[in-house]
Amino acid sequence: MSDAAKWYVVHTYSGYENKVASSIEKAVENRKLHDLIPAVNIPTETVTEVKDGKSREVERKLFPGYVLVKMVMTDETWYLVRNTRGCTGFVGQDKSGGSKPIPLTEDEIAAMGVEKREIEVNYAPGDSVRVIDGALAGFIGVVSSVEADKNKVNVTVSMFGRETPVELELDQVETLDE
Repeated sequence: MSDAAKWYVVHTYSGYENKVASSIEKAVENRKLHDLIPAVNIPTETVTEVKDGKSREVERKLFPGYVLVKMVMTDETWYLVRNTRGCTGFVGQDKSGGSKPIPLTEDEIAAMGVEKREIEVNYAPGDSVRVIDGALAGFIGVVSSVEADKNKVNVTVSMFGRETPVELELDQVETLDE
């Protein structure tokens, strides 16, 4: 049943994102709805802020005024989220509330980086790979290093008779079938 859970975007009053997220999580806990609402997420990014000559890392909301909720859309879960204090409704739903909200697509989820996609890395430094995506698609190169935790692979590509190091994402290259 949990495979039917999809990501929905919930609009909140500005500054209420954390309150809305924790209220939904508490309600899920109290009503034992983990299988219907498995995750609540406020996408953030870490940025370096320079203030008074000092730089420090701060977490900033990517989408202020929005909370992402992974849920199975039922009357009960819709009602629970919709009636959370500080929540103004779902994005992609008409104001009358008559239609069911529209979930995010796989591409939107990937673009937002909400869910970490597991990428199977079946190559290692020294392996020959083909670039399958991006400006260098079709080029063949040799893997110099793999940083799986950062989703990066460094490949040396032979371009115009020169060895050129390039940094790509893990899913932009594939192993050459020997």
